[in-house]
Amino acid sequence: MNIPNSLTIARIFFVPLLVAVLVNERILLHLDGGTITNNLIALMIFWVAAATDLLDGYLARRWKQVTTIGTLLDPIADKLLVSAALIALVQEKVVPAWLVVLLVGREFAVSGLRSIAASEGFTIAANELGKTKTVSQVVAISLLMVSIHHPEFMPAANISLYVVVLFATWSAIAYFRKFWRMLDTSIKQRRRAELLTADRQRRRALFAEKRAAMMARRAARAEKKLVDFAARTADRPPSTEPS
Repeated sequence: MNIPNSLTIARIFFVPLLVAVLVNERILLHLDGGTITNNLIALMIFWVAAATDLLDGYLARRWKQVTTIGTLLDPIADKLLVSAALIALVQEKVVPAWLVVLLVGREFAVSGLRSIAASEGFTIAANELGKTKTVSQVVAISLLMVSIHHPEFMPAANISLYVVVLFATWSAIAYFRKFWRMLDTSIKQRRRAELLTADRQRRRALFAEKRAAMMARRAARAEKKLVDFAARTADRPPSTEPS
């Protein structure tokens, strides 16, 4: 456990707080005669959580604390945060449900690829396209939250949302291609190792057969010598020396 991984775990704990604030319209803050609505509070929580995403990666690279669990847990935390925000926005009737199903389904598919890759012994790290998709998601969700009480931001929010769909689809294809190449390489290496093992076993079997045949020939020659010696001994006349 280090600071970058702690920030990643903290981002996961921001998820239920974000959803609770976003869907509860009774949460209001009154400051200096002004009122801060629940969606603006949720937006601030979302920004803090998104900031931890940038900070944990920066610290992990700067302090050389990049770990396997951090590499796997960081995208999971991002997916939880984004998926929870989008689903809550569906309840607020700001985002079409089919579009959220498409985006969340993409996240599940990529997570499944990462799990299969991890079981095969290799890790699929986030690429630059995936990071661009994450930034576009933060911008789109922020605009959608603001547009709940400020409809003038809705056109920009819708445009940014479709940009997210474009980057999400593009990055998913890139992940599938990378996964397929890694899996293909892994299968080829495994088959090559199996062929080498089978070849060694075949050579050992041939060597054992040759050795058994050689031992059998030696035994046959030894037995023949014994038979010849016994035959020569039997053909000799009895001894005539006086007793």
